[in-house]
Amino acid sequence: MFAVTASQFDADNPLTGLTLGERPDPVAPEGWTTVTVKATALNHHDLWSLKGVGLRAEQLPIVLGCDAAGVDEDGNEVIVHAVIGDPDRGGGDETLDPKRSLLSESHDGTFAEKVAVPRRNLVPKPAELSFEEAACLPTAWLTAYRMLFDKADLPPGSTVLVQGAGGGVATALIALGAAAGYRVWVTSRSEGKRKRALELGADEAFEPGARLPERVDAVMETVGEATWSHSLKSLRPGGRIVVSGATSGAVPPAELNRVFFLQLSVAGSTMGTRDQLERLARFLVKSGVRPRIDRVLPLARAAEGFAAMAEGELFGKIVFTP
Repeated sequence: MFAVTASQFDADNPLTGLTLGERPDPVAPEGWTTVTVKATALNHHDLWSLKGVGLRAEQLPIVLGCDAAGVDEDGNEVIVHAVIGDPDRGGGDETLDPKRSLLSESHDGTFAEKVAVPRRNLVPKPAELSFEEAACLPTAWLTAYRMLFDKADLPPGSTVLVQGAGGGVATALIALGAAAGYRVWVTSRSEGKRKRALELGADEAFEPGARLPERVDAVMETVGEATWSHSLKSLRPGGRIVVSGATSGAVPPAELNRVFFLQLSVAGSTMGTRDQLERLARFLVKSGVRPRIDRVLPLARAAEGFAAMAEGELFGKIVFTP
């Protein structure tokens, strides 16, 4: 089968480790099954993998990719849940399993014509969603869903700040938040991305670090060091930061005096459960919200998608089709 793999690590030039070509078809162990991939989506996780984050050299080559929608062995249209974990070890939540991993970490991923996954990781794909739309859900959109509706724990009408509009998680946060009745504010260095965020459903768009009209109930943080101080300063007393990434750096000044004096909360969030993915798909059908797709490329042109992500030249998701 044709696949996109990581064959070496390079922290400075990650695309040098990207290899496209033939790989053996996956073999499904007991309790697993094989899915024929119809669409798969690119995430920052894939770029970090090429830098050597979360992988060891002895694991190479490994097929990249976390997200997929396709057809199972029985002909059913499915969405692949990317978290490989045991809910029992996580107290009912596979993301809390100490041994959990994602596809493309311990097992070959989804940037291929076929992928092997545990049977419990298959979620029915609603007919209303295209394969390309459904492929956007398992990582970025599921992460946003959990951040907003689980970790933030806010009623409709609350004000939410999304730092760094443009990426897959950020665009999902804007669309989901607007559909759920939140007042959504965003930041971006790009005037064009601020404009597109407003078109997507954001109520206000600001330059990074801008003084806001008022303090917000929660901040959705995926940027990290570059925006952390602004995130803390933007919260009302008792407000909450939900953080699921740190693309600009993971070690900002903590500003603990602000955290304890204003009784702020910081909640970490990673991916989501299989049940949350199923509810997310139903929410999209019911609300009419659809993932913003920046571009669709054949898997043979995956390097173009990786380059666009590395340069930040995207708004929404990049989708590959085998």
